Amino acid sequence: MSENVVRLVKNPPTGSEPEVTPTVLTVVPDAPLAPLVPLWVRSGRAVKTVVTHESTKSTARAVARHSLYTFNGGRIVARRTWDGKTGARYERMIRTAEAAGNLEAAEEWEERLTRFRQARHHRRMDLLHSPVEAAKGLAVGTGVGIGVLVALGVVMAINNHDIGDVITPLKATIEFIALLIRIVQVTWGTALIVGPLLALFALWAVGSKQQAAPAWALPANVRSGEGEPVTPSIVVKALRDLGVPALRNAIKDMGDAGASMLGPIRIAGCGVEVDVTLPSGVSTIEVQNRRRKLAENLTRHEHEVFITIPQAARTVRLWVADSGALDEPIGPSPLVTDETMTADYAKGRAPWGQDLRGDMAALSLYQRHLLITGLSNQGKTVALRSLALWLALDKSVQFWIGDLKGVGDWAMFETLAPVFIQGPTDDHVIQVTEMVERAVEEMNRRIQAPPGTVFPALIVIVDEAQMAFMCPVKDEDGRPYGGSKATSRYFMAVRKIHNQGRAVNVLMWQGTQDPTDQNLPKLVREGAHTRASLALGTESQARMALGDKAVDGGAAPNLLRPGLDQGTLVLASSGIDIPAGQASITVRTHYIDDDAAKAIIERAKAMRDGVTMLRVVDTGEQRDPLADIATVLGDKPRLFTQEVLKRLATLDADTYGDWTNGDLKQALEAHGAEPYKSDGRMVVGAERVARALTNRDDEGSASAAE
Repeated sequence: MSENVVRLVKNPPTGSEPEVTPTVLTVVPDAPLAPLVPLWVRSGRAVKTVVTHESTKSTARAVARHSLYTFNGGRIVARRTWDGKTGARYERMIRTAEAAGNLEAAEEWEERLTRFRQARHHRRMDLLHSPVEAAKGLAVGTGVGIGVLVALGVVMAINNHDIGDVITPLKATIEFIALLIRIVQVTWGTALIVGPLLALFALWAVGSKQQAAPAWALPANVRSGEGEPVTPSIVVKALRDLGVPALRNAIKDMGDAGASMLGPIRIAGCGVEVDVTLPSGVSTIEVQNRRRKLAENLTRHEHEVFITIPQAARTVRLWVADSGALDEPIGPSPLVTDETMTADYAKGRAPWGQDLRGDMAALSLYQRHLLITGLSNQGKTVALRSLALWLALDKSVQFWIGDLKGVGDWAMFETLAPVFIQGPTDDHVIQVTEMVERAVEEMNRRIQAPPGTVFPALIVIVDEAQMAFMCPVKDEDGRPYGGSKATSRYFMAVRKIHNQGRAVNVLMWQGTQDPTDQNLPKLVREGAHTRASLALGTESQARMALGDKAVDGGAAPNLLRPGLDQGTLVLASSGIDIPAGQASITVRTHYIDDDAAKAIIERAKAMRDGVTMLRVVDTGEQRDPLADIATVLGDKPRLFTQEVLKRLATLDADTYGDWTNGDLKQALEAHGAEPYKSDGRMVVGAERVARALTNRDDEGSASAAE
């Protein structure tokens, strides 16, 4: 390395001065140059950048679009001309009528075609004589014209005293014709250029109006089709591209007459509705099974298109929502906004929500058992509770409620319902089962009452009923509380109410989730008069929830979107107005939160007079018959002895379930409050019972003082 050292001083220092370390310079080689990219690679990249640039794509689409507008506009004009000159239009309408199976219309169009051909034949025969007649007419016209001009010239010559004026009009006419010829000669070259351009512009205008270009060439706002209004041509194209060969071929044969399959497009709520009469050979089920593809062809999401079967044969009814309309919430419930609202169990209808047309969906609950099902967390409890909240505003209606979810969704009814059970355990299932069995006893008591007796409605509500059906616990006799056999206590009690309860206004309302044959037996689900379903997972579950007839008629709760369509349900019931020919209706239910529900219950309590609140109690508790009798009497001045016995049995079946009139009389006589007759029937007087309680308490206090 010494040869690379450069000394910075001529003579190095000597003596005691410190030795300076020489600076070493190192030669660093230059970095290697990057390899050159071949010219053809760089050219290819540049071409790719230019070709794939958005401006290039937009320009190419614009050029293709306007070129195709002109070309297809020519095709449209040519076809219109051909249709006007030939019988093609009539033949097309005949094929359309035949494809639709409408033979009467086919015969009518055939008659029109015959008349058109006869008229055309007469016109063509007239053309054979027209050249001679045209020549005669031209000769006569020319002669008459010359004669008129000469006569005019004679008049001018006489007036001007100049014989030369005789040919002046004829000469002026000849000069005018010559002027026209010169004008044509001057403008002919320009006309040869401008004329075709004007013709092309006219063809472009026709194609542009019809948007006669492929979708990829159309502008971005048209190409997306988002929110595009539903027109007959769009519906026909959507059906043509549905993938049903018979339907596609029939529409092709119809040509421009494809819209004849469609009925009027009517505005229906937040969308439109149209009936489609399918051609012969096309089944309605083939269209129903392609709901998603049809929705996409209509530039909609699947949940925005509903297909139902109306009353007319071989017809489907399409309801197409405005884009995004179903994602908007509906308004609040009238139960919340109208504080003066009351209910009428027999004649009224519960304002449950809105149908797809935007009309109020009002449900009659009179003598109808109810079943609501769906997947978890889809709004089942809120929907069921909304009906109960409305019915609570009828002070004659009584509720027995078993909430097997046990999280407080029904807590506001605790001070209103005479029987209220809340909890998810097997013990709560046992209590709910016994509650339903007591409802069966009440039903039997009402059935055995004298003819003509009118009973107030008793609504027995069991939410999360699948827990009762799936309960494995057995009683002392080995009978299971759950299950679906003849020995299953809950199942048999529900079946008995379904069979006979409606006639005496003892009704069963159940809410279940994720239905199967095990947690919702067939006999139970088919015993409900009103069946509603929120979003489900499969079509088989939809059939369990609503029945085969509703699903075959277009009901599809399995196509609702879990989580997004919360509160939207498909309903099959005679208690709601369903369009003719349909077996179900889709309802978007009102959401009533807990605070609003509590306020409604407070209004219901204020309307009621003397409602006695009974509770399920521990079976081991020591009962006080006199105090219990006072409890069941409530604010009533008197009650029939049978009614007192029934209420005591509801309060504690183990203690009072076997009581007879003799037991009741004995318990009251011991305190001087024995039953007495009123209007020919034995009653228990509240005043006597209250006095007996007071006297007993006074005696107890005196004994304690002594």
